[in-house]
Amino acid sequence: MRHLPVYILIDTSGSMKGEPIESVKVGLSDMIATLRQDPYALETVCISIITFDREVNQILPLTELADLQIPNIITPDSGPTFLGKALEMLCNRIEVEVQKGTPEQKGDWRPLLFIMTDGKPADIQIYNNVIPIVKSKNFASIIACAAGPKAKIEPLKKLTDQVFTLDTMDATSFKKFFVWVSDVIGVGGKSVGTTDSLELPGPPAEVNIVI
Repeated sequence: MRHLPVYILIDTSGSMKGEPIESVKVGLSDMIATLRQDPYALETVCISIITFDREVNQILPLTELADLQIPNIITPDSGPTFLGKALEMLCNRIEVEVQKGTPEQKGDWRPLLFIMTDGKPADIQIYNNVIPIVKSKNFASIIACAAGPKAKIEPLKKLTDQVFTLDTMDATSFKKFFVWVSDVIGVGGKSVGTTDSLELPGPPAEVNIVI
């Protein structure tokens, strides 16, 4: 079975400590539960989670939905936001985890990438240098979410045209965002191979489109 790889990069810098990261955990759990109710997603979707603060960790390697358990996500009390290094790890993991096609066998579907941050890259030079490498990985869609009033959209716009914002970082907003993410993944699972570009479902009122 060909898989649909889904990579989720989550900002775990100090400003996410407390309610924001707890709300993200609830949103992720709801997203997984929703996807498991979709028989096609259950067969095809694999998810990986990479967290980034002063350190970058792949806390969940690419895993099928049926076998997936969300690991504990922790945040330091303070520290920088190394999104550039997180994207470097992403590119390395894709080379290892995503099955490429061969003349004898089709590879995995084009992967999806979701990024959530409440700030801006502290490693801006690394971030700028890795952008063309990320773009070369042939993602079906790259969706970035700038959460809260201090999140900067300008760096994210360099990476993708699909940038969205959350005005608040409460449980309701994150829940609505991750429900929408599950909708996007569901659409991606059904449209892969039939279209070059993924047409996103409309986001909920809490998720604002950046034009």
